[in-house]
Parts: sequence; C-alpha cells; structure tokens
Amino acid sequence: MDLDRSYYQKGVKFEWSNDCERSFQELKNRLVTTPFFTIHSGLEGFVVYSDASHQGLGCVLMQHGKVVAYASRQLKPYERNYPTHDLELAAVVFALKIWTHFLFGETCEIFTDHKSLKYLFSQKELNVRQRRWIELLKDYDCIIQYHLGKANVVADALSKKSVGSLAAIRGCQRQLLEDLRSVQVHLRVLDSGALVANFRVQPN
Repeated sequence: MDLDRSYYQKGVKFEWSNDCERSFQELKNRLVTTPFFTIHSGLEGFVVYSDASHQGLGCVLMQHGKVVAYASRQLKPYERNYPTHDLELAAVVFALKIWTHFLFGETCEIFTDHKSLKYLFSQKELNVRQRRWIELLKDYDCIIQYHLGKANVVADALSKKSVGSLAAIRGCQRQLLEDLRSVQVHLRVLDSGALVANFRVQPN
C-alpha cells in the first residue's frame, strides 16, 4: 500500500493515480473490516508496541488486548543516519509524544524488538541525543520490554509504510474521508508529519 515517495518532496504536484486509488480502497477496507478496534476505557492497562525501519517509525497503542490507535511517520533526512538502536529509541519517544494524553501519569508497558533498549537506563555511555530522550522517558511511568521482532508485526509494518498527505487526500478523496468518518475512523496529520488513525466505536 505504498504511495510514491516523490509526493512528499517540496514542489512536486500531487496527482491521484490509479495506484493511489487502489491503495486507499485497500486501506479503507482493512480499517472497516478488522474486529480489533476499540475506544479506550479509562487510563489503565495501556500497552505500546513500537518499531523502526530505515523508512519510518511505527507504533500501536493497545488496551486490554485491543487496538486503540495506530501511528506512523517517515524518517526525516537526518534520521536516516541514526544507528539502529537510536531509531528504535526514536520510535518509543514518538509513541510517547503522540499519545501523551493517554500515557502521561499512567503506568504503561512499551514493547520493542531491540533488546538493548530494555537496559537503556543502566547504560553509562550515552550520546547527547540518547540522554535527551532518556530525560523525556523519565517523565513517564513506562516499562520497556523486549518483544521478538516477528511478534511485533503491526508496528513493524507501520514503520515500513509511506505516509500520505491528508491535505492531498482531502482535495482528491472527500468521499473516502466521509466514508471513513461514517464508520468512526478519524485520520489526522500532526505537525511532525505523522499520520494517526483513531478508531472511535461504541463498546459492546
């Protein structure tokens, strides 16, 4: 479901191609047919799965075994030079910033497929960037756990997907957005360029 990366460059005109149409029809179908979306219930029991690739960052927010929200974004040009452990840590920080309204002040578990992050707070030799991120992590009551990569498939897939422009979608696919809203799927693009999908459904 990737879109052409050239669309994300300045000065490139966005055109809705047949590939774009197929991708978004597939996305819409997947969003409305999955049985695992739920609204959050209180502020306890949150679990985050995060992952990073050389294309982007992806994370999933879950509560009581059900998905509350997805989020992903492409890497910024300078981030493509980060070593793997910094990218994995960036994915954790991305998740905390995106869902701070859910996670701040609450105990949560964060699962990553990079084992060394589990021992992050006990490491002595850290670069400036890592130290800055650790200071942010200390503001949250979170426990970082190791989760085998192949079991972290959703966050892994999100980290490898390109992120589209919501403004372009609004201009070309108003009907698509209306259809998604009708099933309580709300898309938004943050200032960081992250595309976030929240699923607002009535609990059983």
